[in-house]
Amino acid sequence: MSAVAGVLVTVAVTPALAVSGMTATNTINVFESLPNYLTVDQLSQKSTIYVVADGAPFALASFYDQNRVEVPVESMSQYVQDAAVAGEDPRFELHGGVDLQGTIRGALSTVTGGGTQGGSSITQQYVKNVLVQKCEVLTEQKKLDACYDEATETSPERKLKEMRLAIGVEKEYSKLEILQGYLNITLFGGSVYGIEAAAGYYFNTTAANLTLSQSASLIAIVNNPEKFRLDKPDSEANGAANGYAANKERRDYILGEMLQYKKVTQEDYDAALAAPIEPAITEPSTGCQTAGGSAYFCDYVTHVLKSDPTFGEDEDTRMTNFRRGGYDIYTTLDMDLQMASEATLAENVPQVDDWDVGAVATSVQVGTGRVLAMAQNKTYSQDPEVQATGAQYSGINYNTDYDQGGSGGFQPGSTYKVFTLAEWLKEGHALNERVDSARKSDWGTFQDYCDGPQSYPGYNPKNDANEPGTNYTALQSTIDSINTGFIGMAKKLDLCKIRDTAESFGVHRADGDELEKGASSVLGTNEIAPLTMAVAFAGIANKGTTCSAVVIDRIVGPDDTEIAPPASNCKESVEPSVAAGMAYAMKRVLTEGSATQSYDSTYPKVPMIGKTGTTDGAKDTWMTGASSKVATVVGVVTVSGEANQRNRDFAFESGSAATARHRMWPEIMSVANAKYGGDEFSEASTNVIQGAQVPVPDVRGQSMADAQAALEGAGFEVVDGGVTDSELPAGTVARTDPGTGASASNGATVTVYSSNGSQILLPDVTGQSVEQARGTLSGFTVTTTDQAVTDPAQNNKVIAMTPTAGTAATQGSAVTLVVGKMGAAG
Repeated sequence: MSAVAGVLVTVAVTPALAVSGMTATNTINVFESLPNYLTVDQLSQKSTIYVVADGAPFALASFYDQNRVEVPVESMSQYVQDAAVAGEDPRFELHGGVDLQGTIRGALSTVTGGGTQGGSSITQQYVKNVLVQKCEVLTEQKKLDACYDEATETSPERKLKEMRLAIGVEKEYSKLEILQGYLNITLFGGSVYGIEAAAGYYFNTTAANLTLSQSASLIAIVNNPEKFRLDKPDSEANGAANGYAANKERRDYILGEMLQYKKVTQEDYDAALAAPIEPAITEPSTGCQTAGGSAYFCDYVTHVLKSDPTFGEDEDTRMTNFRRGGYDIYTTLDMDLQMASEATLAENVPQVDDWDVGAVATSVQVGTGRVLAMAQNKTYSQDPEVQATGAQYSGINYNTDYDQGGSGGFQPGSTYKVFTLAEWLKEGHALNERVDSARKSDWGTFQDYCDGPQSYPGYNPKNDANEPGTNYTALQSTIDSINTGFIGMAKKLDLCKIRDTAESFGVHRADGDELEKGASSVLGTNEIAPLTMAVAFAGIANKGTTCSAVVIDRIVGPDDTEIAPPASNCKESVEPSVAAGMAYAMKRVLTEGSATQSYDSTYPKVPMIGKTGTTDGAKDTWMTGASSKVATVVGVVTVSGEANQRNRDFAFESGSAATARHRMWPEIMSVANAKYGGDEFSEASTNVIQGAQVPVPDVRGQSMADAQAALEGAGFEVVDGGVTDSELPAGTVARTDPGTGASASNGATVTVYSSNGSQILLPDVTGQSVEQARGTLSGFTVTTTDQAVTDPAQNNKVIAMTPTAGTAATQGSAVTLVVGKMGAAG
């Protein structure tokens, strides 16, 4: 073969040698020294993202730079195989990689100025395509361009290398393997590569089912992919009006060659020749917009692929590899939960209203971090022109972080309070421990181990329902989402430690900035992605162990090898005893607190925990909760604009905007409960619920200083509740909350109220006459009422009084006397 090649090259390139000054002997030596082995790398193919439903994979979306699906030669019509050989290389079965006649003809034409001609064998064309494909995988444009120029330049040197490699390929592979590789690698116009993709794109069929006429038309394209392509019906030279004349001329030539080499019968030839060219252009699906309501989940998957080192060392390389790598990505999406999420969003929140309204729903599997559902109320599009047509379109995923294709996040409101609750229990405080919960404009100094003690003068949060209490327990504050209760709890904790606890549950700002830790952050002012909150609540439900979100179950490479998908990272956020205490309180949020609407509408019921969240002006409203199996976040948010664009009185067709969360969350969790069930949460210990109970000392009548010393000595914290009406001397302690005789957790706050001395103890006037009683009660408003008696000693005497004797009363207040009266007969 080398001898034949040497002769061939000498004859073929002699005119060029004369110009360059090289001798024929030198040419042969150069040829022998060229590499003769060509590595055939994996071809660029489309990658597909799947969801598995009822055990069967369903394609959500495909991605590619080259629309190619590799198939074995057995899956290619015999017509297309024969058309390729007859039209491109009739002596394919006879030569050893280089067709002597064709190469001489082509080379002489090239070097004598007759123009570039064909003549390359199928094997040579295959070699050239392989070299081009090696260039295509380069990510740096300069290197790619240089590589492409070298692989395609019209020169004797490049031709020599191509021939040498073709001979090497023929030694390594069978004719059938080479034909298979050729038909899979070759360009069929545009971004269509390989016979399978070409059959689908141009004729909406498969390579196996191509007719004789279709086969010849497709092989015609190979000769000049731009000139003979069939997807430009308006082309004057090769369009629908002239029956795709250019392609037809080449097709008919190929059919003639097939007849000449006895690949088809005269009858089949005549029928194919008479057949019109009728393309059925079928655009392949590409990009997440093909995934319908699951498009935002699909978009999140692509961002995961960009960030995972499985696919390359940097983001650009990863995405390039994904688009060219032929990967099958099997995701975690649960179509039952996804369809329920999409349906309830569509039913309850419009895509566009008087304001830029957004709605989200995300579900995460407890204990695995697998994202089971992700939906929002917008139609997905990454096309700026489409987005400009209306607010119903968006390419931003409201469920995820900014660097994952999401927004800058949304304030979670009171759902964030659970992290203060976690820190409260971590520090040994009990659920039934009380704190100073009175509204005030100056909360004093908060501890902050990161930046030192902090104060926030003028910060004056109020309670959502204007609860008047001043001494709530942590449990009450959680059940009814009492803002001042949580600020009071934070006052006894450390703001930086609260942030640390939130971060231990995987909580972070959606924009990538550090979590804010000021007093207001306790009430949920950080902008956080809904997916982050779903992961955190799954961590609470998982006995305090949080598992990071994952969206890929399996990755299958182009050679059917399994590639390890990104794994969830699980870590203990809080001890199980703390998680049990959190769950105890959060269960009661659902059964008797701010989330009863969601709980009542969920069926079937399993043990569940939850927390509501409402930001200022009801700009964003949330319902977040979990069973022991699935955590779900739903929210109605203001995408842009001021908070006053929506308030509690605003309504959609489905009902109040502020309560839409309570219509959507049950729909999703009902499906989750029916499918996954749910176990009882771990029982909270008595210490977590009650703490060490200590009797509240009786300090009534003591000075405020003495009372404070006594209470602090008993293990309580003291808060001055101000002045109240009392019969005790002014300035002394009138009462405490909790009161004398009650028990409270060690470390609980006791509010002490001082007397203003405005009251006196009512004297006992029973047994006195009315006149005597009025005198004794001078200064009070006295009224009387008669009651029949039979005892003469009670006649005209006071037999009862209201309020009773010994009751503290203010001067001028009313006292009612019951006076005995004998009947006339008596």
